[in-house]
Parts: sequence; C-alpha cells; structure tokens
Amino acid sequence: MGLSRCMFGAFLVVSMVVSVVHADPLVPALCIFGDSVVDAGNNNNLQTLIKANFPPYGRDFVTHRPTGRFCNGKLATDFTAEYLGFNSYPPAYLSQEARGRNILIGVNFASAASGYYENTPQLYRALTLARQLEYYKDWQSKVVNLNYYINPLLNRAYTPDQFSDILMRSYSTFIQNLYNLGARRIGVTSLPPTGCLPAAITLFGAGSNQCVARLNHDAISFNNKLNNTSQNLKANLPGLKLVVFDIYNPLLDMIVKPTDSGKVYKTLR
Repeated sequence: MGLSRCMFGAFLVVSMVVSVVHADPLVPALCIFGDSVVDAGNNNNLQTLIKANFPPYGRDFVTHRPTGRFCNGKLATDFTAEYLGFNSYPPAYLSQEARGRNILIGVNFASAASGYYENTPQLYRALTLARQLEYYKDWQSKVVNLNYYINPLLNRAYTPDQFSDILMRSYSTFIQNLYNLGARRIGVTSLPPTGCLPAAITLFGAGSNQCVARLNHDAISFNNKLNNTSQNLKANLPGLKLVVFDIYNPLLDMIVKPTDSGKVYKTLR
C-alpha cells in the first residue's frame, strides 16, 4: 500500500446492537475486522515485523504521528465512523486506548497480514480472523455484561431483579429450543464479578480503583437465578445434562487475593 494515499479495500464492519448513553451516532457501536487496509494499530502490540508505527505513516493524520495505520492519513473506517456520527474512532483492541468508556463505541480488531488464508497471519504473527473473532467475544462480554447499566431505557424501566427475570425467560427459551433440536449436553457459564471489570470500575467506581459492590451483588443474584432456572429445566426436560460453570468465585478470588493465586502458580511450577 502506498503512503501517498490509502486504499479502500474490503473490510468487515459490524454495527452492534448495544445501546450506549449518547444516542447521537446512527449506530450504537462500530466493530471492525480485517487486514492492513483497516488496521488502526493492533500490530503495534504484536511481535510482528508488519508494522506502520514509523514515519512517514501518519503524517497527514489528525495527530500528525504514526498510529499503526498503514496510511499517511485516515482509513476508510475512520471516514465511516465520522459519517455515522462518532466523535472518535474505534480504538485498536490491543492498544492502551481500548479501556473503560472508550470501548463502548466499538473497537478495531483488524491486523495487517491477516486475511481469509489463515497461514499468512500465522507466518507473520498477526491476528488471524479466528483470533479477531475471539477478541470480539471478549469485547462483547465486557460491554454486554454492563448493558443494563449503560442503557438508560433499561435501567429506568426495570430494576436489576426485574431485568434478570427477563433474561432468565430468554435463557429458558433458548435452552428448550436447543433441547428440541436434539441437544442433551449443554454447558453455560455464570456471570463474572461484573463490578470488577475495568469498564465497570471506570464508569461506576466514582474515582476508586476498587470493585463496584452493587454490580457484584447483582451478578450474584443473577447467578442464583441461573442455577435455579437450570435445575428446573433439567427436572422438566428428560435426559438433559445442563451444567452451570461458576466463573464468578474463581475470578473474584484472583482479584481480591492475588497473592494466593501467586502461591498456587509457584506450586504448579
């Protein structure tokens, strides 16, 4: 790709249905997958030779500095974000900018040297599309776990307890549909300690770096309902083996008792 201009190639943009506080943009969030055509700096944080973190890359960008974009100015997706009404661009997911409130507008997973042929990004230690998808799931869990709290339409209409009841009905219907399609062994995970997510602490921690207690309390309540609903489903659907994997307590222990985790690690080594 020449430095004098940016090539407008094929890329994948996902407009997520995740409501955010500010409703000005035409879509709630923008997620970007692809290769060097739309990489906004992820390769800067990878052990790869395929980088664009040096001049003259970025000379015509708003900061006039290299950002990791394989372009002297804006990418096609930057123009897309502006057209959709965003005041900033989705940050590269592996960058330090992809933290807290910044990720609510979406993120950029693209990686130069990636593509539909998996061997190429593996050779150059870039992000394969499969890996980009894994990061998307990670981002989704961070944002969706907070969806109730950042959506004013939801948190004004329902209490956390009422909203979790709605989710349980959806969960029950989903499991029954899987059962009717022949599924008999199903595993689901509990909510993590959502009050300890970096985005939760940034948005609701009131300047503290501690876990947000009320969000963790809501997660515990949700997990109790998840276990009870799962038990009822197993009782009413013959042959169903439904397992709820608790990730709340192990993750909370790692957060509040990091030295204990360190001792376990040393023992395992």
